[in-house]
Amino acid sequence: MICLNPCKVTSLVTLFCFTFLCLDYLTFHGKSDRDTMHPNEESVDPCSGRYIYVHDLPSRFNDDILKNCTSLIKWFDMCPSVVNDGLGPQINDSRGVLSHGNWFATNQFLLEVVFRNGMRQYECLTNDSSLASAVFVPFYAGLDVGRHLWNYSISARDSLARDLANWLTDRPEWKRMWGRDHFLIGGRISWDFRRQSNDVSDWGNNLMFLPESKNMTMLSIESSSWNNDFAIPYPTYFHPSSKTEVLEWQNKVRMCKRRNLFSFAGAPRPSLEDSIRSELINQCKASNGTCALLSCSYEWNKCNDPVEVMNVFESSDFCLQPSGDSYTRRSTFDSILAGCIPVFFHPGSAYVQYIWHLPKNHSKYSVFIPEDKVKHGHINVRQVLSRISRDEVLSMREEVVQLIPRIVYADPRSSDHKFQDAFDTAIIGVLERIESVRRRVSEGKDPSSGFSDQNGTKFNVPMTA
Repeated sequence: MICLNPCKVTSLVTLFCFTFLCLDYLTFHGKSDRDTMHPNEESVDPCSGRYIYVHDLPSRFNDDILKNCTSLIKWFDMCPSVVNDGLGPQINDSRGVLSHGNWFATNQFLLEVVFRNGMRQYECLTNDSSLASAVFVPFYAGLDVGRHLWNYSISARDSLARDLANWLTDRPEWKRMWGRDHFLIGGRISWDFRRQSNDVSDWGNNLMFLPESKNMTMLSIESSSWNNDFAIPYPTYFHPSSKTEVLEWQNKVRMCKRRNLFSFAGAPRPSLEDSIRSELINQCKASNGTCALLSCSYEWNKCNDPVEVMNVFESSDFCLQPSGDSYTRRSTFDSILAGCIPVFFHPGSAYVQYIWHLPKNHSKYSVFIPEDKVKHGHINVRQVLSRISRDEVLSMREEVVQLIPRIVYADPRSSDHKFQDAFDTAIIGVLERIESVRRRVSEGKDPSSGFSDQNGTKFNVPMTA
């Protein structure tokens, strides 16, 4: 039997552990209520249940990694991308495709930097960890592993993650719930942190398979089939600093003239046997001018230009979002930002991933076409999309436009953006998850049950077109 601490214990010790933990839980919450109580009994602490304590990690776990920005990714220099608190260089758009203001060439792998800087503006931070409902671990997990993904040394890939686990377990905050109130951000897909063997040919590090990590919640741009993994949106190029900027952008994309029925921004994946990208590219080219194709090939890659990407998406009713090297794509969120209805071909591309940020009824904002039918030539994408009525298109587009605030990350330098962005939505999800663990403890249940188990049905979602 397991009791918070991931070590095997006898039934007597387990009983003692649960009893002690329940008392600790009640004491902790009693203290929080008393400390926030005012003489006026009707007064309510607006941060009650929302306080977050941020670990003051040694700089080797975050800031020092950024200082060596030239080594973050083997293939190109990341140093220009770390400016503006991780948002990257501001974009100058003379064509008027973007709105004025907060548009940046944001690198998708800098989410953990953007998130950490956003946390600095969070309204319910506390320096008293006994008041905290959650504990944030500001480790740059993705930037760390990105330095070593092409390094065949297992020890180099795993070293800093192991150091982090050792550091955390020595802290008094860890011992209160053995880390089950802790969460961290990984700015890469979850599989980069889940190497399943010590074979040097296996990909990634073993961060999320460490015993300590199994007690934490991991947020990344793409989750895996383990229950303590949760996906949050890729960063887009738009980082508004006010609600007004969001409303202005929403109005802009509502008014766009969409001359293309659908579009695809991407490159084929000839090395991936199950990829349908080549088939989609061929269908786009054969669509009699109803599809816009933005090539992302190495020879002529326009997909790194935010203005080009947004220009194509703003002029399209539907944007194709097939799997690439993994199930998810940053392009999904760029298309939503442009008011373009995403078309998915696998449930793992969005529906089972971004459960806090996207509606459960996915047919309200997207179209689903099974990838196997595309691969075997049983479906023509243009025909499927052209059969959707104009009223349905307008309704779906409005749903997409309404999603925009929840899938963008506000400028972390703005302390008062007054709308619920992707950061806020993720924090709400984390706090609710941790509170559910506390409820299990107060009910005398084993909080470790299912917390970080592999879920074989996680990606099995009923499909509706």
